[in-house]
Amino acid sequence: MSSEVTFVKDERFETDRDDVVFAGPGPDGALLDAYSRAVIAAVERVSPSVVNIEVSQRHPGRGDGRRPARELQGNGSGFLFTPDGYLLTNSHVVHHATRMNVSLPDGRRFGAELIGDDPDTDLAVVRIDAPDLVPVKLGDSEDVRVGQLAIAIGNPYGFQYTVTAGVVSALGRSLRSQSGRLIDNIIQTDAALNPGNSGGPLVNSRGEVIGVNTATILSAQGLCFAIGINTAKYVAMKLIKDGKIRRGYLGLGGQNVPLPRRTTRLFNLTSETGIYVVSVEPDSPAQRAGLQEADIMVAYDGQPVGHIDDLHRLLTEKRIGVPTPLTVLRRTEKLELVITPDENRPGK
Repeated sequence: MSSEVTFVKDERFETDRDDVVFAGPGPDGALLDAYSRAVIAAVERVSPSVVNIEVSQRHPGRGDGRRPARELQGNGSGFLFTPDGYLLTNSHVVHHATRMNVSLPDGRRFGAELIGDDPDTDLAVVRIDAPDLVPVKLGDSEDVRVGQLAIAIGNPYGFQYTVTAGVVSALGRSLRSQSGRLIDNIIQTDAALNPGNSGGPLVNSRGEVIGVNTATILSAQGLCFAIGINTAKYVAMKLIKDGKIRRGYLGLGGQNVPLPRRTTRLFNLTSETGIYVVSVEPDSPAQRAGLQEADIMVAYDGQPVGHIDDLHRLLTEKRIGVPTPLTVLRRTEKLELVITPDENRPGK
C-alpha cells in the first residue's frame, strides 16, 4: 500500500518582491514582521537625531584635604529637537559640566554649550553649532496609552546608538528628582535602559518622541522611566528663553506629619496630614511671614497641603512676589499668615 503526500501552496506567503522577508508561515510570523517593521521604521526616522554627549565634570574635594578636587568623565544621550542645534538631555548628565562634546551618528563631533538645566525636572537644553542637522518629531504625551510600543535609543555604557523596545507599562507616575522635588506625569516602560541611556528619546511606532529617558530602578528588571515630552517641551521653551525655570521659594525645612483626628475635626480640615516646620531660614519669606519652628502648615492659598509635594506643585512662577494666605496650626490655634514667595532658592 502506498501513500502520496501532496504539498499545498499557501498563496498568503507568495510574493514577487525580493525585499520582503517573512518570518515563517502562520499568523505569528506575520505579526512578528509587522512588529519588526514598526521598530525599524521608527528607529530609522529618529536615529539621525540621537547624539552621544561626552561630559567633563569637576567635583569638589573634601574640606579636610583627604579627597582633592578632581575632574570626572562621563557620557549620556540626547536628541536634536530643532534644526539649529538645540538638544534635549537630562540635567544630571550635564549639571556642573566644565566641558561637553557631542558626537553625531554621521561621525561628526562638536563642542557644546549649556543653554540651561533644571534639576527639579531633570531636563537640560544644550546647543551645538553645526550644519545639516536633522531634528526629531515631537509627539504628544497626552496621546500615549498603556500597552503601546515604546522604543528607547541611546548610548548605554558607551555603546553608541543602541536600540531597545518594549511597551508603555504605566502612565502618570511620579519620580523624585535629585533635587528632592517630584517630577509628575512620568511614563513607565519596560524598554531596557542602562547608564548612558539618560537623556535619549523614548519613541512611539510613528517615530515621534513621547518621552526623555531618565531613570531605572537598579534592583529591579523592566522598571524604567521617561519624562513625558509635554513636560520637556515646556521646560525646554523656558530654558531657551530664560536659561532657568522660575519657581516660588519660601525658605523653610519641613516634613510630612499625620494630624490627630480630633485636630482635623476641631479645625474642619480636609486632609489628615500636614507639613511640620523643622527650620526657618533667616531673612526668608517664611521668616518675614512670621512662620515658626514647630508650626504645621495645612493650607496654602486656600488649598490643602498635606504633603511637601503638594506645596511644591503650588509654588509656580505665578506665585513669585504675590502675597498669599498660609494656614498653620500653632499649638492649639489655627492662624492665617500672609507669605510672599521669592524666586527660587539662593544659589540656584
